[in-house]
Amino acid sequence: MSRAEPRRLFVLWDVDGTLIDNGGVSKEAYARGFEILTGAPPIQPVVTDGRTDLAIMRALFEGHGLAFVPAMSDRLPAAMAAALDALVPRLRERGHAMPGASAAITALGEEPDVLQSVLTGNIARNAQTKLSAFALQAGLDFEVGGYGEDSEVRTELVAAARRKAAAKYGTVFTRDNTVLVGDTPRDVEAAQLGGARVVGVCTGRFGEAELRAVGARTVLPNLSDTAAVVRAVLSAA
Repeated sequence: MSRAEPRRLFVLWDVDGTLIDNGGVSKEAYARGFEILTGAPPIQPVVTDGRTDLAIMRALFEGHGLAFVPAMSDRLPAAMAAALDALVPRLRERGHAMPGASAAITALGEEPDVLQSVLTGNIARNAQTKLSAFALQAGLDFEVGGYGEDSEVRTELVAAARRKAAAKYGTVFTRDNTVLVGDTPRDVEAAQLGGARVVGVCTGRFGEAELRAVGARTVLPNLSDTAAVVRAVLSAA
C-alpha cells in the first residue's frame, strides 16, 4: 500500500456554525442519544456551547444526577450515530450549508499541497453525516480529522488531527502550517492551545469583536467571498 502524497498546509474546518447551520437538530440528537443510553428522555436542557460530544453528554448525565461511567463513554459513539441518523431528514429540512462553504472548500482544494479535514466536538461519523447532508464532504479527508471521540477536551483535538495527518501523509504539521477555521471563541481557544493558526468567521452567533477579543487576528464576516477565504487561510499559515 503506497503512502499518500505529502501535503504542506493542513486546514481544519469547524462544522456546526462554520460550514453548516444544523437548525437545532444537534440538540435533538443529544436528547435522543441520552434516551438511547438511559432509557428515558432528558428533562434538563441540552447545553452544547462548542464542547465535545463526551463533555456534552457527561454534563447532561450529571444534570440528571447520573454517573457518566466508562461504559457510557464506550457506548456513546454508537448511540449518537443512531440518534443523528434518525434525524437526517429533519436536518436537511431545517438546516443548511453556510453560503460560500462549498466554494471555499473547493477553491482551497485546488491550491497545491493543501490538505483539508474537520475539527469538531462531534463524533467522526456524525461530522461526516452532517456535511454529507448538504453535499460538503468532497475535498475533506475525514480520516485525519479531530473528533469528539479523540478526546473529551476540545483543545486536544488539533494534536489528534495532526498525528493522523502526519501518519497518513508523511508530513509534520505544526502551528505554522495548520490553520483552524471556526466561528466561536472555543474554536479560537482550540487553535491557540492546540497549536494552530486560526481564521475566525462570523457565521455563528459571535461577532468580529468577540472573536478578536479572544485572540483571532484574522476574522471574516462569512464564507461568501471565496477569494477572501483562500487569502485568509493561506496567509494565516
